Amino acid sequence: MKILTSESVNVGHPDKTCDVIADCFLDEALSQDENAQMAVECAIKNNKLFVYGEATTTAKIDYEKIAKKVLKYVGYDENSFQIIQEISKQSPDINSAVAKKEVTANDQGIIFGYACSDTKNFMPLPFEIANKLMIKYEEFRKINKNYFADAKSQVSVEYDDNNIPKNINTILLSVSHIDTLNLTDLRKQIFEKVVAPVLKEYESFNNNPKILINAGGKFTVWGSFADSGCVGRKIVVDSYGGFGRVGGGCFSSKNSTKVDRSGAYYLRYVAKNIVANNLADKVEIQVSYGFGLKDPISFNLETFGTEKVEKEKILEIIKNNFDFHPQNMINELGLNKPIYKNTACYGHFGRDFPWEKIINLKK
Repeated sequence: MKILTSESVNVGHPDKTCDVIADCFLDEALSQDENAQMAVECAIKNNKLFVYGEATTTAKIDYEKIAKKVLKYVGYDENSFQIIQEISKQSPDINSAVAKKEVTANDQGIIFGYACSDTKNFMPLPFEIANKLMIKYEEFRKINKNYFADAKSQVSVEYDDNNIPKNINTILLSVSHIDTLNLTDLRKQIFEKVVAPVLKEYESFNNNPKILINAGGKFTVWGSFADSGCVGRKIVVDSYGGFGRVGGGCFSSKNSTKVDRSGAYYLRYVAKNIVANNLADKVEIQVSYGFGLKDPISFNLETFGTEKVEKEKILEIIKNNFDFHPQNMINELGLNKPIYKNTACYGHFGRDFPWEKIINLKK
C-alpha cells in the first residue's frame, strides 16, 4: 500500500487571484478580437496589484476595471488598491514567426497530457476530491460572511500495489475567517457544510479518514496581506495534482498560440480519450515543439503497463484520430474563444471544458 496526496487552493489565495485576473484580461481580449496575442500577467502584495506583460490586439481593454471586479469578488476593498500597469506589444520577431496563415508554435517547450481510470472524469482521485472541497468551500463562504476566500485543501488516498485507490486516508483544510470566530465552531461548520457533503460523493472510499481543519489554529490574516502572489505559480494545482508530469510553462494569461497552454489542453484530450475508450488505464503523453514550427519535434506515449492492446496499436489510433499542429488544436477545441476565466481556479482538467469531451476513436 502507498499513500498519495494532492492539494487545491481557492480563489482568495493570492496566486489564484492573479491567475483569475489574468484570464479575465484574456477573455476580454478574445471577446473583441479572436486573433489577440495576449500574455498579460499580474502580481499582488498588500493593496498593490502589478499588471504587466504583452498584448497585440485590436481589443480595447480596461485592465483596472477588470482587475477591480475580481478583487471585489474575492472580498477585498477594491477601491483601496493601487493598480500599476506596464504593458507593451508582443515582440515583432515573435509575432511574425507565429501569426502566419497557419499558426505555428509560439515558443519551444515540452507539454504533457495525463488521464487515469481513478474517477469518472479520468482524473486522480485525491486531486478531484481536493478540488471539490474548494468548490464546496467557495459556495459556503459566499453565504457565510465569517469566512474569507483564501483557503487550501489537501487529500491523501491509499492505493494498493496495483495503483488502485482504496480509501481516503486524510483530509486537511485551512480556511481564512474573521478574528472572533471560535475554532471549535469553525471546525464543526466546515466539516458539516464542506467536508461531509463532498465525502458523501465518495462513500466507497470513505472509511473514517482523518479530518484536520485549521490544524495550525487561526487564519485571520489572508490573501495579499498574508502572502504575495503572481500568475503561474500553481502549475501542479492547475494540472494533475502531482500525478503525471507537467511542462515548464503555466497556463493562465496565455492565448492559444502559446503551445504550453493549447498543447496541454490537447494532450489531455488525447490521453483522456485513450483511457475512456478502454485502451489503457493510465496514460501520459509528452510532445515537444519548436518556435515557429507547426510540426511537433518529438512524441512519447507512456501507459505504465496498463495498456489493453499493444502500444503500437495505440500509437496508430492516435495518429488516425488526432492532429497536433497548433492551428488544428486551436480549431478542433475552439481555443480562440473567451472560455478561460473558469479554468483559472479548481484545475484546468476534469471539468466541463472542450478538451474534456469524449469521442469514439477510429480504430
